[in-house]
Amino acid sequence: MHYFQAVTVAVLALAQFSTALPSSHKQQKRAISSLLNGSPIGFASATTGGGDADPVYPTTIQELTEYLTSTEPQVVVISGTFDFTGSEGTMTAQACNAYSCTPDNGGQSLLDTVNGCGGDTFEVTLDKAGYQPLWIQSDKTLIGTGGATIKGKGFRLSGVENIIFQNFAITDLNPQYVWGGDAIALTGTKNIWIDHIHTKSLGRQHYSFGQGASSGVTISNSFIDGETEYSASCDGHTYWGLELVGEADQITFYKNYVYMTSGRTPALSGTTFFHAVNNVWSSNSGHMIEGTDNGMGVYEGNYIVDCPNAVGDPAPSVTLFTSEAADVSKCAAIMGRDCVPNELFNSGDFNGLGSSSDILSQFSGLTIIDADPVSSIKPAVVSAAGNTL
Repeated sequence: MHYFQAVTVAVLALAQFSTALPSSHKQQKRAISSLLNGSPIGFASATTGGGDADPVYPTTIQELTEYLTSTEPQVVVISGTFDFTGSEGTMTAQACNAYSCTPDNGGQSLLDTVNGCGGDTFEVTLDKAGYQPLWIQSDKTLIGTGGATIKGKGFRLSGVENIIFQNFAITDLNPQYVWGGDAIALTGTKNIWIDHIHTKSLGRQHYSFGQGASSGVTISNSFIDGETEYSASCDGHTYWGLELVGEADQITFYKNYVYMTSGRTPALSGTTFFHAVNNVWSSNSGHMIEGTDNGMGVYEGNYIVDCPNAVGDPAPSVTLFTSEAADVSKCAAIMGRDCVPNELFNSGDFNGLGSSSDILSQFSGLTIIDADPVSSIKPAVVSAAGNTL
């Protein structure tokens, strides 16, 4: 099984997380915590997280779990490493070697989670905590200090709203195995701000959006670190970056650094509306954009360097507006300003997919982030991305 074939498998599996946002949960407007650096931006501008609740400072993984899964608004501050590895024991699963490399020589094995192996399998042992995410409840702010790291546990946000994550790393989720663990998975969510997060060494996606609609989401100043010892593309690059399959998802993707990937950055599917502004994509060994159905992306002010293929081959069935110089004035009527051109260096172009200005109407009613010229963001985005506050 070639690694591109895993796209269909992933979409089918994500359907199980399609949970609608409870209609009975009404967001209470509160001030945001004074401990945050900055305020929510872009589509997530209305987010308040745990508001101005008194902060709590967990020192164990048990305390951290209790705060993040409670039904009360919480402002949670962490420092140091919270290591979940081994805390829930191990588990066995069936797997196969679906790629041309295996974990023994820099590859990944595929867990037979959705019968994706289609043939002979063997038993593997993996860390249970990394495989089973922490289910975060509504109205939470989680802030890291001093290089805070969550090791061996990812987060799932399903049918919840009003959450802020800032300034910590998520790492070491069974990286030898596809389906071994997502860093942050969302479905059926509203008002989510993810800022200054570093994700690395994962079993699968850095960000995974399921089919339930997620509105008002911003991922900003974060580091999608694809350098890995276990690569489905057999070259030290992760293939599993951003899986976006939601119905009517709204995502601002702002000033993030996407490094050493080989695909799926993003997989733009469903009816997702993805506004990519002032990001740096670097050192991609395969392709950036893939997708199906009616995924929509507006790209402006991004720096794309050493990425030979901006879109996959064959060309994905997505709709893009890529702010070509001749088209940037088309943004003014909807956005109140011209779009900002992207800059590509030693990279392939968008293969003629970038002139669909009709999708700019998707900005109606949304908070639109400003875009800086590419010349001003090249070094700044790279140095600031991740848990650097």
